[in-house]
Amino acid sequence: MTEQAATRVERKERTRAALLDGTLALAADRGFAALSLREIARSAGIVPTAFYRHFTSLDELGTTLVDEGVRQLRLALREMRRTPNAHLGATVRFVFDQVDTRRDLWGFLIRERHGGAAALRGAIAVEMQLIVRELVVDLSRVRTLDAWSPNDLELASNLIVSTVADRIADYVVSEARERPRIVDRAVLQVRLIALGMGVWKP
Repeated sequence: MTEQAATRVERKERTRAALLDGTLALAADRGFAALSLREIARSAGIVPTAFYRHFTSLDELGTTLVDEGVRQLRLALREMRRTPNAHLGATVRFVFDQVDTRRDLWGFLIRERHGGAAALRGAIAVEMQLIVRELVVDLSRVRTLDAWSPNDLELASNLIVSTVADRIADYVVSEARERPRIVDRAVLQVRLIALGMGVWKP
C-alpha cells in the first residue's frame, strides 16, 4: 500500500470514528431515533452525502455501535471462559471492567435496549440472547446441574444476564463513588442466584 493510500485509509477510519463518537454524544440528549443524518454528519465535520462512504444507513451506524459494545463484550467473555478456575464473582467484575472503559457507549446501549429504534432494539436483543445461549452451554458443563433441562438452564441464564444488565444500567448513570457498591451488589445478586440454583429441583 502506498503512503498516499495509507493516509486515505487512516483519514477514512478517523471520520468513521468521528461519526460513531458524534452519534453517542448527540444520542445522549435525545436518543438515536431523534437524530438526523445531517446533524450526525455535521458532528464529524463532513457533508451529508459523505456519510454514505462509511455507512449505508443510520440503522447500520446504530448496529455498528451495538457490535462495538455487546458483541465485543460477548467475545471478551468467551476469552475469559478459557481462563482456568474463572468463578462467577470474577466474571461479573470483568464485565464491569469492560463497561467502565466505554461508559458512553454502554449508556447508549442501555437507553436504546428498550426505548430506541426498532433496528437497534433488535440488534441488542440478538446479542443478549447469544450471551444467554453461551451461558447455557457453560452451565450445562457444571456437574451439579446434570439433571437440568435446557429450558431450566436457559431460565437461570436469562436471570443472571438480566440481573447484570440491570446493574449495568445503574452503573453507567452513577457517580464514581457509587460504582464499586453497584458492582458489589451485582456480584452478590449473581451469587444468590447461584445458591438458589444449588437447591432448585428441576
